Amino acid sequence: MTIHPQLLPFEFVVVGKPVSHQTKNKQILRDWCQTVHNTARNYWKNPPTGEPLQVVITHYFEATWNESGVPDNDNIIKPVRDAMNGVIYVDDYQITDFLSRRRNLNGPFRVKGMSAVLADAFSKGEEFLHILVKSAPNPIELS
Repeated sequence: MTIHPQLLPFEFVVVGKPVSHQTKNKQILRDWCQTVHNTARNYWKNPPTGEPLQVVITHYFEATWNESGVPDNDNIIKPVRDAMNGVIYVDDYQITDFLSRRRNLNGPFRVKGMSAVLADAFSKGEEFLHILVKSAPNPIELS
């Protein structure tokens, strides 16, 4: 069997409300991590990459007037990063650049050049995470 290299950038969507690593219900957290892991494995068809990476996670949530039930970005990052270990990358220490965002699905959006993956997720009308993995930028070029 020939393995063709997976080209970066790579993106996928995990449907559902993310679970905070601070939850008291550890079974729900394990189930969420397994969902992220399985979804990543379903779309990433190659061995884990060993290169430095940049990861962008955007949580598209639904809240009409009150966002109190929406988990904080910093609390949903760790389970997602850990769930991709051994699937997309060898270990999350390879992530040199990381961006976490959250967007209300009921908010206004300017759409230009949307990927098919993201368009498909929006069309379902459910809460989701969009995860984008790219090669890390050259640190010499950053200012």
